[in-house]
Amino acid sequence: MIFNSLQFIVFFIIVTAAYFVVPYRFRWFWLLLASCYFYMAFVPVYILVLGFTIVIDYLAGILIGRHQGRTRGLLLAASLIANIGVLAVFKYYNFINYNITKILHLVDYVNPIPILSILLPVGLSFHTFQAMSYTIEVYKGNQKAERHFGIYALYVMFYPQLVAGPIERPQNILHQFREKHDFDFERFKAGLVRMAFGFFKKVVIADRLAMVVDHSYGNIDTQNGSTLLIATIFYSFQIYCDFSGYSDIAIGAAQIMGFKLMENFKAPYLSKSIPEFWKRWHISLSTWFRDYMYIPLGGNRVKVSRWYFNLMAVFLISGLWHGANWTFVAWGLLHGIYQVCAVEKDKLFNRFNIKISDNWLMKALQVAATFSLVTFAWIFFRAAKPVHALKIIDKILHSSIHDALNFGLNNAEMWLCVFLIVALLFKEKFYNAVSVTNDYRFWSLIVFLVAGCYFLGVFGAKQFIYFQF
Repeated sequence: MIFNSLQFIVFFIIVTAAYFVVPYRFRWFWLLLASCYFYMAFVPVYILVLGFTIVIDYLAGILIGRHQGRTRGLLLAASLIANIGVLAVFKYYNFINYNITKILHLVDYVNPIPILSILLPVGLSFHTFQAMSYTIEVYKGNQKAERHFGIYALYVMFYPQLVAGPIERPQNILHQFREKHDFDFERFKAGLVRMAFGFFKKVVIADRLAMVVDHSYGNIDTQNGSTLLIATIFYSFQIYCDFSGYSDIAIGAAQIMGFKLMENFKAPYLSKSIPEFWKRWHISLSTWFRDYMYIPLGGNRVKVSRWYFNLMAVFLISGLWHGANWTFVAWGLLHGIYQVCAVEKDKLFNRFNIKISDNWLMKALQVAATFSLVTFAWIFFRAAKPVHALKIIDKILHSSIHDALNFGLNNAEMWLCVFLIVALLFKEKFYNAVSVTNDYRFWSLIVFLVAGCYFLGVFGAKQFIYFQF
């Protein structure tokens, strides 16, 4: 079940209304039941995979809480191996096997290991990382082991953020499942507007831009550099609106019921540097890698060469987290290089006491430079193969302003795309200034956003991009 479907709208209304009607002591069960139904709407049998990791991590958490010393480490390792093992089989087995086959082919040897015909369970990377954060936090002593199996299962399966985050920490969300949430109209208004903005981002902006991006990236050989350049810029906004739109819907849906999920985006394309971009983009994932990989590796508290290794390792793994394809590895490698270059730039500026002016022009140039670097990296993220990405880059570098543009859309639709991007940037500039305490403003926003989705939306239940991860 995807958010941008009539099925989900009906599901959300029923689940939310019943949540406030069901007696408090049974609400956890109602939410868990609803979350199971939500997940099984994709591929029902894969709830068994989710159930396996839930049982493993639930027992691991209790056993870690009971033991001390080396045993705790072994229990944590067993839990992590089980989670990573499931992820490796479903997401990386065929990728690794395919590359082994290619290597063996060079020496005229046939790989006897078969390819598995399996589908990747939706959102597997997301709920795997959320489950891993639980056992790690229990091991570190920051979270008590949850003894209520149903509450723990709900922590992993809470439907708003089950398949595409935000990736929560147990300290933030577990205790909320035990709290009594009464209906609050102000909270309802704020959550509903947040959801409406999310739907607008997805069906009006992201899915409209997708028509241009899919047409251009699906026909690289017949497209010229100018067309591919504009399609690549459009993809930057498509993926942002698609993913942040999902997060808005998830956060808003949870907020209406009284749950507070962490923010996942904070106007990332207004960042003035790549490090700042990663403090604003997919925050739940970037902080996960920071806390559970970067800092344990030593972070920046080591010699420079090791610091750079830590940065590169984190972003390479982040690339692989997104998908089993060399394009994602290249994307992660690029961002790792960006981070190292940012450190070197800061060291150079400090050595020569160079200070960047704080006026609006310099800020605009920094934002434009950061956006350009991020957009360049998105080429690898979007391309089906590395060779396709390189072909796109080559065409863009050899493009001419005289090239005829061919987007698969008429001029009016293209200008609408441009207008929506400009409107989005204006809204992002004041992303935290939208208030719905005033009833007139609330209803005006709802009517505007719903009407915008109805009249301008691109329908057909197009799946969210991050569902594949």
